[in-house]
This record gives sequence, C-alpha cells and structure tokens, in this order.
Amino acid sequence: MDGDRWYGLAMAQSLCLVVSAGDRARLEAVVADRNRPQKHVARARLVLLSGERLEVATVARLAGISRPAVWRWQQRYAEMGVDGLLRDKTRKPGKAPLSEALVRRVVALTCAEPPGQVTHWTGRAMAAAVGVSLRTYGGERRTG
Repeated sequence: MDGDRWYGLAMAQSLCLVVSAGDRARLEAVVADRNRPQKHVARARLVLLSGERLEVATVARLAGISRPAVWRWQQRYAEMGVDGLLRDKTRKPGKAPLSEALVRRVVALTCAEPPGQVTHWTGRAMAAAVGVSLRTYGGERRTG
C-alpha cells in the first residue's frame, strides 16, 4: 500500500462528523419516512449515529452495514451534505451492444448449414464461428 492511500484510510477511521440542527432534522425525517428507499434510511441512520460520536464499528453494527461503507458515506456527507446521501453517483454504462455487422453475420450463419456432421447450430459452435463468447452470443440471441 502506498503512503497516501494508507494515510487516507487512517484519516477515514478517525473522521468526526458535525451534524447541524437542520441536517439532523432532515436526516430524522428520512429515517421516519416509511416510503423512503431503505438505502436512504440506512445512510441517514449512519450519519445520525456518527454525529453522536460513536465508534465506526459501533455505527456499522447498529446500521447493519460494513465499516468501509460507513467511511464512504461519512465522507460523502462531509463533502455533499444530506443531498449527497440521497442520490447515487452515476456509473459508466454497461457493455456496448454487438455491432450491426456481427449481428448480420450471426443471422446469416443461423440460416446456413452448420459445419461438419451436425444437424443444427449449437450456441457454442455459433459463438466460436463468429468469435465471441457463449455468454455474449446467448445474450444477443435473446435480445437481437
């Protein structure tokens, strides 16, 4: 582990949150709201517990989440306030769909006779013929 990362982890363990009266009221309202997503309730609860100067391990146990998650949400609250707890960060999109040319090749091969002495194409044979994994081919076959 490099020095900066280790230092950051040590600092995260000793983070001391100061929760203002306004934030405390908002967080308590989140916890009390039965229509809120449970992830928001858990985040609000852990910040309220952290504001009471409890140890990270105690906060994690009472909130029902891991210590790294406590550190992550404490940091998010310190940087972005209550609003940071109530929305997730955006993530990169998943894998790109197969190209149009590859889909056409799969369709063309499906209509053609399979190689060798077999009577039909198997998923493995088709995936190997077009140069993709069986999982990729299977997903394309179901959605394409």
